[in-house]
Amino acid sequence: MPRRNKWMHLVAGVVAGVTLGVFLKLCLRSSSRTSIEACPESAKHYVAPDPLAVIGIRTDETVQNSNRTLVFVGVMTAEQYLDTRARAVFDTWAQDLPGRLAFFSSEVSRAPGLPLIPLRTVDDSYPPQKKSFLMLLYMYENYGERFEWFMRADDDVYVRGDKLGEFLRSVDSRKPQFIGQAGRGTNAERDALALDYNENFCMGGPGVLISRETLRRVAPHVKYCLKHLYTTHEDVELGRCVAKFAGVSCTWSYDMQTILHHNGSGAAAYTGRLKKREVHRAITLHPVKDHRQMYRLHSYFKNLHIQELREQSLDLHRDIAASLRELGVAQDQVADYVLPGNVPLFPVKMGEPGYLGNNKILGAPIDMNRYKADTLEDIVPFDFISKSIYSMSHSNPKRRIEGPLKEALDDVIREVMEIINAPSRQRGRVIDFNELLYGYTRLQPLHGVDHVLDLLLKYRRYRGRKMTAAVRRHAYLQQSFTGTDLRELPMGEAPPSEDPEILGQLENDGKIDPSEYEDFDESNQQQSSFLEKLNVREAFETGLMKIQNNLPKVLKWYDNEYEYPIYDRRIHFILPLAGRQEIFGRFMKNYEDIVLKSDEAVTLIVVLYLDSKNPLDYRNSEHLINYYKDLYGKDIRMIQMGSTTFSRGAALTEGLKLCSDDDLVFFIDVDMMFNHISLRRVRINTVKYYQVYFPIVFSEYNPDVVNGDDYNKFTFETLMTNTDVGKYVEDASGAPKTDVELANLKYSKEINDDFGYFRQYGFGILSIFKCDFLRVGGFDLTIKGWGMEDVQLFETLIKSNLTVYRIADNSLVHKFHSVDCDKNLEKSQFLMCLGTKASTYGSDKHMTYYMLNHPEVLWPQEEKGAS
Repeated sequence: MPRRNKWMHLVAGVVAGVTLGVFLKLCLRSSSRTSIEACPESAKHYVAPDPLAVIGIRTDETVQNSNRTLVFVGVMTAEQYLDTRARAVFDTWAQDLPGRLAFFSSEVSRAPGLPLIPLRTVDDSYPPQKKSFLMLLYMYENYGERFEWFMRADDDVYVRGDKLGEFLRSVDSRKPQFIGQAGRGTNAERDALALDYNENFCMGGPGVLISRETLRRVAPHVKYCLKHLYTTHEDVELGRCVAKFAGVSCTWSYDMQTILHHNGSGAAAYTGRLKKREVHRAITLHPVKDHRQMYRLHSYFKNLHIQELREQSLDLHRDIAASLRELGVAQDQVADYVLPGNVPLFPVKMGEPGYLGNNKILGAPIDMNRYKADTLEDIVPFDFISKSIYSMSHSNPKRRIEGPLKEALDDVIREVMEIINAPSRQRGRVIDFNELLYGYTRLQPLHGVDHVLDLLLKYRRYRGRKMTAAVRRHAYLQQSFTGTDLRELPMGEAPPSEDPEILGQLENDGKIDPSEYEDFDESNQQQSSFLEKLNVREAFETGLMKIQNNLPKVLKWYDNEYEYPIYDRRIHFILPLAGRQEIFGRFMKNYEDIVLKSDEAVTLIVVLYLDSKNPLDYRNSEHLINYYKDLYGKDIRMIQMGSTTFSRGAALTEGLKLCSDDDLVFFIDVDMMFNHISLRRVRINTVKYYQVYFPIVFSEYNPDVVNGDDYNKFTFETLMTNTDVGKYVEDASGAPKTDVELANLKYSKEINDDFGYFRQYGFGILSIFKCDFLRVGGFDLTIKGWGMEDVQLFETLIKSNLTVYRIADNSLVHKFHSVDCDKNLEKSQFLMCLGTKASTYGSDKHMTYYMLNHPEVLWPQEEKGAS
């Protein structure tokens, strides 16, 4: 008896274990989530959402009365991609579809905020054959009569909605259509796919388009097709099913390779340069494996769409101008012209929202002689382009084509080729760009850009008698510029959401107090009351008046003396110094006249190094700093680095340690000359969390060259000089100048090509908030000696989410000093140093005079006995 009980207990245990296992399998479902949740009671009563509500379609919305019922896109995804790929698709191209979209995933998938349809009895296993066929069945049963077209797509494809709509409207949806990129498999797998010699399939990756008639024929037989699968390839089986029950195969069309584009680079697809012919011609792009690239693609195509709208607007302006010329309407009357019925042609005037632009500028006909110079100096010459670019107005007459110009030429040529190939399908030919043989280009900042290009093209005819030939075409192109726009700078905005401090606050209490990220030096009440005063039209008109009357006060508003308190924000100058006591004395005199004798909110931090060649300079500089501190009692700080090896990046980093995270800092050199205008521009152009300011300073040439007879005239000529002392006494109206105006004049320089040049490739002068400096990682402190640390920081800032603002600032003047290049420097640093030394010597005119006055420099006589 005990033996029997033992066996009964064993059997009962096995049965109980199996029962428990089945129960756990049903109620504890495997998921890609990090934790496994027990089957809640509510899951047993889960009610599928209304199919129409999921995609946001009304019950009365049909193909006949809606412009968003052209196509329904079913996107196959998986639970693990709902928060990444699916979310990216919904945020980007799904918003531009001429139809609706829904995501189809496994039965357990949930994604609030997404139009998600969990398919019953479906999991996320691969290959997704069951998911694909049941998705088609769901489309037919719930949306079959509401859309003309249906598209099967993956979550790693980007779809251009505008081009998709244009394409589908050109095809008859009443006929059975099965459109995609046709394939038959590789030679190795062709037998395994079990396809007849005349059968093919539409490859699923780039997307498959199915007409309503095709779906009507295939959907009722989905379950049959699922039971008779020959392979594990979902797209192959879909093609087999469509061929069997709809009687159509995938389109055999070469164009499908282009418009439904598949990139074979895998994860690297579409991560590089997007200005390519295949990208611009495509309707769908596959695969986009990194969901972040989906946003990049979307932004790029949005910019292309903006360009197209601008071109259409320009064409309309030209048509309006041409029509009114035929009607005899004067150009000055176009803006106020009234159509019959008392309807104004341009109802919105300048400064108002919705203003359509100045027709006098935008409606001007295309003409290479549109701009006519009044004087010889106003003539804008063409630059010649071949393998290099040749300019008569540039300091380097022959040079490589710069990046911006190369980018512009690529864009222009791409647009020209798109225009040429627009009728390619009707004419049975295609023309490809081969190379630019040569060209001419000029930029007129107030009018536009002119191009004359000689293009070498390849002509290919594929209809009728096939042929290929090389052809040349000249393109005369003109890009018009519109009028000047004024906009308010974003001062006082919130920091970006990825800022560590803001993220910390979100984690702590889930909300952010707006007062925590004030960027004004005033209360919220003052800010809001000021912003409430602003009016777009008044700001525009007042801004124009102020610009004409008083440029330095460009950001003043209305007739009162109220200014942004940002003008009073404290700037922290950080000055690295090693030796050069005499030059430092000149800098301190400048600092005294502009800062110490006025109410400017500026703090000077001097990082002092001992120069072994001039040891007395260290003590003299220290005494000079203490002298000004005692005399004015202003904030001047000093960091004594002693005999530490000088490094500019390390010096600036040390100076930053005396500043708080919210301080505005300005990296300056001892050779710089500045004035009150410089300080205002630093405050205006540096915006915390958003923008840093890299001014392009004016760098002086060697004064011995600028003032030397050999460099300014021929040996037999007399040099004439002109002085204008009166400008330092009174202004144009005869009123005496203020102390600030006199100080600005004292520390300003006449900007002329004979005196210096704007140092475009100098990045040492920088205005930035310390918190932004820390966020990008600061300087590379491994760099020693002359240069490079500023270039490295500039490249880092360019790649960051901060805007880098660069502009020529004529109030910042770099005084000339001789440059000594240490041969022990790294090669790149040494070459940069030599380039700087050569560029600061003198202008082209100076060098030309010197060479002509000293022909022995160009043609040295051979020494006696020399071979």
